[in-house]
Amino acid sequence: MRMTFRWYGENNDNISLQSIKQVPYIKGIITSLLDVPAGELWEYDDIMKVKAQVEKAGLTLDGIESVNVHEDIKLGLPTREKYIENYKKTLVNLGKAGIHMVCYNFMPVFDFTKTEMAYVLPDGSNTMAFDQSVIDASSPDDMFKMVESGANGFVLPGWEPSRVPYIKESLEKYKGVTDDDLRENYKYFLQQVIPVAEEQNIKMAVHSDDPPWNLFGLPRIVSSKENLQKIVDMVDSPSNCLTVCTGSLGSNPNNDIVDIVDHFSKIDRIAFMHIRNIKFVKPGMFYEGAHLTEEGDINIYKVLETLHKNGYKGLIRPDHGRMIWDEQGRPGYGLYDRALGAAYMVGIIEALEKSGK
Repeated sequence: MRMTFRWYGENNDNISLQSIKQVPYIKGIITSLLDVPAGELWEYDDIMKVKAQVEKAGLTLDGIESVNVHEDIKLGLPTREKYIENYKKTLVNLGKAGIHMVCYNFMPVFDFTKTEMAYVLPDGSNTMAFDQSVIDASSPDDMFKMVESGANGFVLPGWEPSRVPYIKESLEKYKGVTDDDLRENYKYFLQQVIPVAEEQNIKMAVHSDDPPWNLFGLPRIVSSKENLQKIVDMVDSPSNCLTVCTGSLGSNPNNDIVDIVDHFSKIDRIAFMHIRNIKFVKPGMFYEGAHLTEEGDINIYKVLETLHKNGYKGLIRPDHGRMIWDEQGRPGYGLYDRALGAAYMVGIIEALEKSGK
């Protein structure tokens, strides 16, 4: 497996590529064109500009996270066709640029959702947390204000302030849309884009819902082993893959994350692994802890052991970390704790490889 690190780009990240390069064993970068709205075409020259920046720093551009899917595609509106066409052209440009993994999600309206951006832990560090009771007592507008106030000046994907005026309209459009409706619209999207991904040798890796249950009455369909199986069965192709996020799937105690990793790595449908640990505080509430197994409720060692056992050769990265050592930055994406997480993971991987397990 190949260890990577997410970088938001020179205008959207306070961490430099040079700093990332100093983390042992990090060779690959996962990034995006954050300034391109969902549904718009990614121009080849723009992709190559970012690739050149990464390579100048002595790293490689291993994948994209994310090429966002326009809401009209998720809703199955007639206007989806132009956005699907742009998506296909974007895949062609990415393939031409030598990029062969695209992480994306199919969550309606919102991206990953947390109710606290700087939950203080006993050791003085802070981290992102989720509390369902806060969601139950809040409106979507309240959530946008909370996210913006806690984002340290950064714009979080899916929570752009420019979207606030359209939230009520967006939610209204999803009234009456069931999980099955969303799944049918997703299947249509996959049927259109996967053939192009195959031609470009790109693995489309859908990220699990975060958290993996319905919020604000919106359907969610990437939330369990059963749902993931339905997705890979929709279009039987090696390009129709998954991003398995241990923290998002694992935030539902009913999801056996080791079993999920075992099953889908055996059938070679995992293209990207996000390693994130969480700690349950009470039913419906958890925070994101250090990557070390004993710091949370996800058996990170067992996840990595399972990937190794099944010969996983895909990409992997340390996901959301704490803010430690007085670091200030994008919530979940500081340098220090993710670097510690990467070192912890690499140590396990090296031990597994050299022990002959």
